[in-house]
Amino acid sequence: MIVIDPAHGLPDGMTMDQEGMLWVAHWGGGFVGRYDPATGQLLAKVEVPASQTTSCCFGGKDMRTLFITTASIGKEEEPDAGKIFTVRLPVSGVESWRFLG
Repeated sequence: MIVIDPAHGLPDGMTMDQEGMLWVAHWGGGFVGRYDPATGQLLAKVEVPASQTTSCCFGGKDMRTLFITTASIGKEEEPDAGKIFTVRLPVSGVESWRFLG
């Protein structure tokens, strides 16, 4: 079981990588955390300059680019709030389900 420390914000959007690890956007925490679902351990953090991280997904030709979305609601003091960030990672992700509706 994964337990999110309240000091790290609330869990929001998430995705998985090829190693079976869970990547969770932390609303109010300003980062995406990589967790081991078997142990609940936080393995890595990708911090962004916006506190309201909303979701994340892997993309790019080799699925090693993590795309991180953020919100700007009530965060006028954060110039990067509402932007999308990318980071190259040493692990690849799995494809997300496509919405067909």
